[in-house]
Amino acid sequence: MYSTNYHRASSVDEAVALFGKGSDPKFLAGGHTLLPVMKQRLTAPSDVIDIAKIPGLIGIETSGDTLTIKAATTYYDILSNADVKRMIPAIAHLTSVLGDPAVRYRGTIGGSVATNDPAADYPAAVLALNATVKTNKREIPADQFFKGLFMTALEDNEIITAISFPIPEKAGYSKMRNPASRFALTGVFVAKLKSGEIRVAATGASQSGVMRVPVIEDALKANWSASALDGIKVSDDGLIEDIHGTSDYRANLIKVMAQRAVDAAG
Repeated sequence: MYSTNYHRASSVDEAVALFGKGSDPKFLAGGHTLLPVMKQRLTAPSDVIDIAKIPGLIGIETSGDTLTIKAATTYYDILSNADVKRMIPAIAHLTSVLGDPAVRYRGTIGGSVATNDPAADYPAAVLALNATVKTNKREIPADQFFKGLFMTALEDNEIITAISFPIPEKAGYSKMRNPASRFALTGVFVAKLKSGEIRVAATGASQSGVMRVPVIEDALKANWSASALDGIKVSDDGLIEDIHGTSDYRANLIKVMAQRAVDAAG
């Protein structure tokens, strides 16, 4: 690898200041995206600013009908948290099928959401649950956060500090895993919010990243049951076609995973 300057920030303000001094800086949380692309020389940051140990970015809090997970909280800590299991068990299940133990001990929810990998799991939960992404500068609604493949509304020197999830009436997640990488060939998160709104988000299927699925939302709005999706057809327009499956295959997977997610939600 090439030469880079490593910094471990002790606060968000320090991280922001260090970022501002670098010519081509990058933030580092879990490292599951940044480090592999550095090893492949696809990116060569002048400075790597480690934010994983900032105390203010770690922890899980509850308030009323909201569950807030701070950005540097690891997957393992999310999976182990009693409040997550009780308030939004679908997030606990999503985390349990994410990667392997090594990934879960190191990966962070903020890093996953900030990267917006097209096959990542957490963006589907954020979008389906209509979560709010909080940064050091502002609060961004989920529908305004994801902008496309590896693209988000984050600006330079903007750090996700926490993600606040409204507690749903019902929610479920199901995915077809790539047996090698354990990324989602297609994963679907379904949510029935306490407001009555039905939201469905799919990951691993679209060329533009995580997406909502209106045809499934409409069917579940009329009848919250897996059987309500029997007769629908999901369009394969814009879906991924690769060695793992055709776009039509992924369109069918969206429907099947949604049905399983509804069954899991109850």
